[in-house]
Amino acid sequence: MMTKPIYIVIFLMLASCNSKSVFTKKNHRMNAETLFGNPDYQAISYGGYRTNTREVEATLIQLKEDMAILAAMNIKFIRTYNVHFNEVKNLLKVISEMKKEKPGFEMYVMLGAWIDCKNAFTEYPPIHDQESERNLVEIEETIRLANLYPDIVKVISVGNEAMVKWATGYFVTPNIILKWVNHLQNLKKENKLPKDLWITSSDNFASWGGGDAIYHVEALTKLYHAVDYVSIHTYPMHDTHYNPVFWGINEDEVHLTEKQKVDAAMVRAQKYAISQFKSVQKYMQSLGVNKPIHIGETGWTTYSNEQYGDEGSRAADEYKSGVYYKIMRNWSDKEGITCFYFEAFDELWKDAGNPKGSENHFGLINLKSEAKYALWDLVDAGKFEGLTRDGKPITKTFQGNIQSLMQYVKVPPTLRQISTNK
Repeated sequence: MMTKPIYIVIFLMLASCNSKSVFTKKNHRMNAETLFGNPDYQAISYGGYRTNTREVEATLIQLKEDMAILAAMNIKFIRTYNVHFNEVKNLLKVISEMKKEKPGFEMYVMLGAWIDCKNAFTEYPPIHDQESERNLVEIEETIRLANLYPDIVKVISVGNEAMVKWATGYFVTPNIILKWVNHLQNLKKENKLPKDLWITSSDNFASWGGGDAIYHVEALTKLYHAVDYVSIHTYPMHDTHYNPVFWGINEDEVHLTEKQKVDAAMVRAQKYAISQFKSVQKYMQSLGVNKPIHIGETGWTTYSNEQYGDEGSRAADEYKSGVYYKIMRNWSDKEGITCFYFEAFDELWKDAGNPKGSENHFGLINLKSEAKYALWDLVDAGKFEGLTRDGKPITKTFQGNIQSLMQYVKVPPTLRQISTNK
């Protein structure tokens, strides 16, 4: 028979172990290393603007509604940029409050500092190897917010498609991005930024050397060495117009049903995106660099009155968007790749002069608080029950009628038609 002191010792040991276990779980600090590649922490690009101008910013209540909706989608990692707008600091404030109000609520942020060249968005010719004076303002505000909310901000991205040469109005040469990445990395070494904060630049796959050799410059090689990981953008949807090598219906597919033809095209679109990812990986490895690569943006618009619409490449509709969303999520989860899908909600400011333009319709939820086809299954599963956006419950587009949706789905042109149109 055990003596009383032995009982006490065992009890205290068990209590100590249990206490330590609870403490560790409760106080476990998520960081970029544990977030990236973790399918339990899905990622998305977020902007909360409801009108055709960013001068009208979402209220704190609207931001809270949006975060609750994203949490219901199992989104726990969001990407935003342009930190000089109030929306970003208000968003961080809201997330901080929700973490206190709702036990178990998690939301982490990839914070972007907008970078552009001298004379960008002015009447003067852009000077691409010199930078805008505003860049310093963006960087300093990003630093301030990262230090103010270290439990939320886990990544800083220097620039958004800032190096890609088709961004003729504002792109910068890689040495400018490198300068600011090194600056932030030095602040980490000096304990002026959290040491587990990851630094990157989020840019087109070509800007990372995955395409034209014109990008293969010394400053880019140094940038690879400087960042904590590589954040690439891949948009097969845009290339249904600009480089439709994968898009047209093949001769051996003419016997398929219209839906089968569309599905086959979407599989090719996924493979095209994967090929761009792998092209960056291959170039990085050729430099002797081994860094994680994740997707900073990819998405598919649901409407376009331009080159992606019915009179163009016939890419834009809700069915294709929903298929792309699901197959990209499945692939990235399987491969341990974080994918900041573009984007959570429609935003009209992106092409304010053309309400029916493609840039306004990349969201998974529209401005009527309707979940598009990609999310119909979540509505059916009751994930949005009790939640509203601007006072409206989350319902399904087309009233959830797949036959009604499919009436707006166009089969891509054939390869011959694409070749002839060129």
